[in-house]
This record gives sequence, C-alpha cells and structure tokens, in this order.
Amino acid sequence: MSNVTMYDIGLEQAVKNIVTMGSKRTILFQGHIGSGKSSMLDMVHQHPDLQEEYKHKDGTVKSRPTHIPFYFDCTTKLDSGDVVIPKMKELDKCDYFRFATNEELGVHIDKPIILMIDEYGKGNRSLQNSMLRLMLERKMGNRSLHPDSIIFATTNLADEGVGDLLPNHARNRITVSRMRKPDADELIEFGYNTGRIDPIVMGWVKDNPHVLQSYEDVHNPQDNEYIFHPRQHRDAFVTPRSIEAASDWIIKRDKVDTVSLTNALIGTVGAPAAMSMLAFIKFADELPKLEDIKRDPENAKIPTSAAAVCLVVYRTLSTIETSWVPAWVKYMRRLDAEAQGLFGKSAAKANYSKRNVVFSKKEFMEWAREKSYLFSADKV
Repeated sequence: MSNVTMYDIGLEQAVKNIVTMGSKRTILFQGHIGSGKSSMLDMVHQHPDLQEEYKHKDGTVKSRPTHIPFYFDCTTKLDSGDVVIPKMKELDKCDYFRFATNEELGVHIDKPIILMIDEYGKGNRSLQNSMLRLMLERKMGNRSLHPDSIIFATTNLADEGVGDLLPNHARNRITVSRMRKPDADELIEFGYNTGRIDPIVMGWVKDNPHVLQSYEDVHNPQDNEYIFHPRQHRDAFVTPRSIEAASDWIIKRDKVDTVSLTNALIGTVGAPAAMSMLAFIKFADELPKLEDIKRDPENAKIPTSAAAVCLVVYRTLSTIETSWVPAWVKYMRRLDAEAQGLFGKSAAKANYSKRNVVFSKKEFMEWAREKSYLFSADKV
C-alpha cells in the first residue's frame, strides 16, 4: 500500500465529508469501478444531519429530508449545450439573451438541493468547463444556488483506463478525494441493512474477502483472478455492483436451470467467481426454513458447517420482524458462541436498519444482558 492509498476513505466517511463541507466546497470522489460511488446521493439525502422534524396531519411528529436531490450524469451529455442554452429576451426594444439551465442541475430551484455530478471525468472538455463556476462559486448564468445547497462529484480512477481525465485548472477548483473499495464486513452490513444481497452471497463474500481486493495491491493480475485489473482484460469481474447483480440471479435460481444460472453468473462476475458461488450454494441446503424457526425454534435444524450457520445469521439480520424475535432468540441460544456474538454485535450497531425491531423485545434484551452485547441500548 502506497503513502497515498493508505489515506483512501470508505463510503461512510465520504458521505460524512459531503454533509460537512459540501455546501462550501465541491469534493470530487475518485473510486474503483462498481464500488458504490453513485449510491452516495441517496445516502447524503437520507443522512440524519440533513433531516428536519415536522408535524404530520395525523398529529404525529415525523422527519423528512431538508434538501432536494438532483443527479447529473456526464456520460449522457455531449457538451456545454447540455448544461446551458441561450434564451432570447427583450428589454426597451433591445434584444439580449439569458441562459436557461438543464433542469437536472437543480439551479432553477430556490431551495436547498443536493447535486451529484456523476462521472465528471468522462465529460468532454467543453462539458467540464461549463460546470466549473457552478462547482466553485455555486452560480450558473445569472442564478445562484441556495446557500445551503450541496454539490459533489464522482469519477473513476484514471489508471482504470475508462476515460476519466481531469485538467489541472479544474482540479484546482475542487477537493479531490480517493475512495477505497468496501471490505467484506462493510458489504455484508450493506446487504443485511438493505435486503439487496442474498445471504448466500453474503456468506460467500465472508469466506472470500479477496474478491474485494484493490488491483493496486495486486502486482501480478494472476494473483487474483476475480477482480478488475488494468493490466489484463477480463470480460466480467467482481465489484460490489456486480456482486449485487449476481445476488439477483441467485435469489431467482429456482426459476432457471443450472446451465442458465451458470451462464448468467459468468456474464455477471466472471467464470472464477461464478463457479465459486455455485459451489457455495450447496450450503443453502443445510439451512433451516424460516417457518421452522418461527414455529418450533427448539427443534429447528442447526447447520453442521460454520459457513451455513453464518448464512442463517445473515438471513435473520436481513428479514427479522418483531413478531418472531422471541422465537429467534430461543433458536439462537442453541448456536455456538461465535454465531451468537455475530448476531448480537451486528444488531447493536447504531446504523442497523432493524435495530429497534430487535431491541424492542424483552427476550433479546435478557439474552443481551447475559452475554454483555447490550451496546448503547439506552439510545433505542
């Protein structure tokens, strides 16, 4: 790891930096292919620091975002004409023109906005130059953004060879920030928080954390055949984005034959990862059915392999509901200490989406006190 890459930041850190400084300075995030850069717009929009309370018509107090999100994709724009166009006006019989801005920029809104300028480095020079004043001064034409508006941009790493170039005069107007790939634990946490990654795939990532390795840490491409590497062409490879896509296929695996599933996975994550995932699917046969855990937790099947036990925990973190927390706790007490700890520590994280569901039941609270996994429970 070089002296530069050792300071690369993760997705959560990047979002925090946007929320903290995005209304004053534009940050351009450089990151790996398919590593989640484009997901930051929604994360910023939903960030706790950018929410306000209001009284709903039913009398309850709720929260809502303070900013309106806008997404501007530079790969779908040709030049400055896609940013502003002249609009003819007349004053005292004298003709002149003003600039009308693209609605995707949100400049026409007199409210706080969040503007994400995606793939800025792939825009041609005319397009890039037309955005500079907006990114530096928060102005375009004769209009200024609301002072609380937030702007940030994204692009790929230049040496990935996908056309991302940034001239020096543009770079000097912004803060350029390098992002790292998420590690296995971060991707798994995303999976069970959002429900967008199948537990089988989460388990596979846990067993194969090297599939998220950066090519910058792999001198010889043959040392990691799963990932993108600029020194060797690969039609498909593993990224956080393609992992989620593979998960979509695996979730529907009962609808297609084995050959079709294999074909789809090869075209999504590459042959090495596809074959590895298919081998891992066998652990699914060891998993107890959710209905068995809910109905008879003291007799539901306990998997024999550690990998399969992890899958049960990940599946529960993704799907648990208030009604069957007591049954899950009874079942969980039958698992080994490591598996219980995995669930307890994950459920206690402040950003776990179902934290309140789990902590609302006395059965879990009693178990947590016994096992000392009651982290910050007073915040619930």
